[in-house]
Amino acid sequence: MPNIKSAKKRVLVNATKAMNNQMAKSALKTTLKKFDAAVAGGDKAQAAQAYATAVKAVDQAAAKHLLHKNNAANKKSKMTIKLNGMA
Repeated sequence: MPNIKSAKKRVLVNATKAMNNQMAKSALKTTLKKFDAAVAGGDKAQAAQAYATAVKAVDQAAAKHLLHKNNAANKKSKMTIKLNGMA
């Protein structure tokens, strides 16, 4: 446990930031799962709407450095392939 005031503050700030990152990652995963569920459901219109939401969420996560930009591009590419592969 730190003794210096600034070190104590860093512990608190780091804990807060870690919690915010964890919540944001969880929300991103939920959005991606909703897209996968829409694709599995077979409704092209609903899947397209979920796709738009998911792409925006991935872009925002990459902007916040929760995802590496290449990882975000990979996720978007895979989602596009799934969406275009629907009959």
